[in-house]
Amino acid sequence: MDSDSDEEKYYASEDMKNDEPCPPSQQSSISETPSPDFSARNSEDEDDVCNVEGEQSQPCLWTLPPQPQRRGVHTFTGAPNGKSREAAHVTSESTPLSVLLLFFMETITLLVVETNRYYHQFLENSDDGHSPEHEVTEAEMFAFLALTLQMGHTVQGRLEDYWTKMEQIRTPFYIQMMAHTRYYHILRFLHFTDNNRNGVDRTDDRLWKIHDLFEIIRTNFSKFYNPSEYLAVDEVIVKFKGRIVFKQYIPQKRKRFGIKMFKLCDSTGYTYDMNVYLGKDRQRAAQHLIATHNTMANLTRGVEGFGHKLYVDNFFSSPDLYDNWHRRKFSVVGWLGYIERACPRTSNPRH
Repeated sequence: MDSDSDEEKYYASEDMKNDEPCPPSQQSSISETPSPDFSARNSEDEDDVCNVEGEQSQPCLWTLPPQPQRRGVHTFTGAPNGKSREAAHVTSESTPLSVLLLFFMETITLLVVETNRYYHQFLENSDDGHSPEHEVTEAEMFAFLALTLQMGHTVQGRLEDYWTKMEQIRTPFYIQMMAHTRYYHILRFLHFTDNNRNGVDRTDDRLWKIHDLFEIIRTNFSKFYNPSEYLAVDEVIVKFKGRIVFKQYIPQKRKRFGIKMFKLCDSTGYTYDMNVYLGKDRQRAAQHLIATHNTMANLTRGVEGFGHKLYVDNFFSSPDLYDNWHRRKFSVVGWLGYIERACPRTSNPRH
């Protein structure tokens, strides 16, 4: 027992010696070293900012700030959902045709002007003695579009079969509406823009053939309607199997082949704005963190600053997008996936 007590006293005295403060000359140099200036370090030292001298190197993980800033939901200050002031004359007694003309009358005028222009350019450059046809009128263009849409309901084997006189496949509706020679004439010279117009970007703008038509439709969609408080941005595939350079193939979609479009819709399903995906834009991708930010900016520029609630999926989501659109008075809701260029890295990429 005495030996054990002496041994305990010995180790206790040794511990007391170790606990005694060291003279200033023998203290560790770490305490005298001022806090390092990490801003002066080079890029090779940035990975070691979180490491303490003498400890094993550990990766720095992104965490929330100590006092995260709470952000409230913006109050909606936009116009009531429904028709805008430009469509004030549309009432419950208006016919479907009057509403159709409200959106597409300008496009009909464009088709008539450009079709007649292209036909006259053809006559000027042609050496054959063609007998000139009279110009296409707006009534004929309406009839042409109506017959073209109706052909999707009464499918025939050939185009000329719609004007055939054979009793078993005869359809008098087409013969009564327009002669087949006139329909062929409009179909041959149908145009949406002036081919000889200067200032048209035919290299970068892949939609230059229908650019004017597409812009008229976009403008009218947003001009005659006030969207609801809740909006959504998403991509859609318009089924198309023809030959076009920006045709997309997405095997996960029900429509695997087609033209990809980005649309801004409200809670009623109304398309307020839309864009066609024409391929990767490397210039815009360099100016923004990800290229989808530019798509979002183009779609939401007409409803900015009214406190709309915007719903997006992981294709558009990123912390920078949420911060940017919150400054534009949008309350963005969406699922945030792991995007290497947009999201900070964590210990588990699936979180």
